[in-house]
Amino acid sequence: MKRSSGARLCATAAVGALSLALVTGCGSSDEGSKDSGGSKGSSSSSAAASDAKALTTAELKKLLLAQGELKGYKVGSGEETAASSKSAVKVDKAECAPMAWATNGLPPGDTDANATNSLTEDKASDAPTSLEDVSEADIEDAFNVTVTYVGLSSYEGDGAEKAVKSLSDGVTACAGGYGFTTDGETSKVTKVAAEKGSGQGDESVAFIQQVEVEGQTVTAHTEVVRKGNTLATFFTMDLAALAKGGEMSDVPAAVIDAQIAKLK
Repeated sequence: MKRSSGARLCATAAVGALSLALVTGCGSSDEGSKDSGGSKGSSSSSAAASDAKALTTAELKKLLLAQGELKGYKVGSGEETAASSKSAVKVDKAECAPMAWATNGLPPGDTDANATNSLTEDKASDAPTSLEDVSEADIEDAFNVTVTYVGLSSYEGDGAEKAVKSLSDGVTACAGGYGFTTDGETSKVTKVAAEKGSGQGDESVAFIQQVEVEGQTVTAHTEVVRKGNTLATFFTMDLAALAKGGEMSDVPAAVIDAQIAKLK
C-alpha cells in the first residue's frame, strides 16, 4: 500500500484521513508510562497449545467487532493500517521487529492468518445540527476523537505463545529505541517501555513507544492479548495529539473487553 510523507500524513490526520505511515510514524510513547506490566501467563493453556490449529483469515474477519456490537463506536475497515508485507518493514534491530509488525497492521508472530479493522469514537449525537451552530470549540472537539486499530492473527501449535514472548522480550531489548522503514517511509522510535495491561485473555503484553515525527514527539500505547492460539493487537491514536504532539489515550477498555469476549 502506497504511503504519504510524514508532513502530509499529520496534515491529513487533521481532517480525519488516517494512513499507514500515520500509524507507524505516530504510534509511540513517553515518560508517563504506567506501572511496568509485560505479560501474564497461563500455564494451563500450554499443554493444549501444541495441538492448536490456526484459524483462517476469513474466520478471523468474522471474529472482528462489527458495527453495532459496541455502543459509542463506529467500525471501519482498518485496511489503511496494513503494510504491504513483513518484507516491506525493515527494522534495524531484529528483536524489535514484532513490535514494528504489530503497529503496522501485521501479525507479530509467524503466520499469514490476519484480519484488521478500526473503531472510532462516535460523536455524531453531540454534533451541531446546522453549520450556523458550529463554534470554534465544536471544531476543536471534532478532532478530539480516538481511533483504535484492532488486528487479529491466529497460529499453529504454540505460535501465539511464542509471539507474545517475542514481544515481551522486545520491549526490554528495545528500551533505547529502534529505527524502521515501512514501504519506503522511515520512522524513529526513541523509547520503549512496558506498562500494565488489561489482564484479559490467557496472557498479554502492553507497552508504550515514543516516536519522533516531523520535529515533535508523539507517544502511544499498544497491547497484545492472547486467547488460545489467537492474538488480538490494539493500538490507539488521538487526532488532537497527532496535530500538536503529546501522548495518545490508553486503549479503551471497552474495546478490549468486547473484542476478547468475541474470540473463541
